[in-house]
Amino acid sequence: MATYPRFLHTVLDATDARGLAEFYRDLLGLRYRPGDEPPTDGSQDTDADWLVLVDDQGRRVLAIQKVEQLTPSTWPSHAVPMQLHIDYSVSDVDELERHRARAELLGARVLLDRTDDLDEPLYVLADPAGHPFCLLVA
Repeated sequence: MATYPRFLHTVLDATDARGLAEFYRDLLGLRYRPGDEPPTDGSQDTDADWLVLVDDQGRRVLAIQKVEQLTPSTWPSHAVPMQLHIDYSVSDVDELERHRARAELLGARVLLDRTDDLDEPLYVLADPAGHPFCLLVA
């Protein structure tokens, strides 16, 4: 019987790994892998270079990797393409609006508002590091 690689997690680059990890931790209700939590003594953790976020069952969902430079996507312009984006679904339009507002409060910005599409209302947003992601009703 053949074996295949299995999905582990998606990795996002960021110049501020802790800041981006906190954004996704708050947005998606995730937690840190044991050992990756922020310092409890109140000190800043600006040197974190690899952080993993897990779901309630401990499954890896996202990893954030620190890089020295990052050119954010310019989507919808193709000067710097998306290269990758993640879709997150919600149950209805009210939840879509609630989570869009939460994302903006956490530091995201709206790139595209397609909420007038009755078949698939959605927002394309950019996280604080500039990675595009979609919130959509599915």
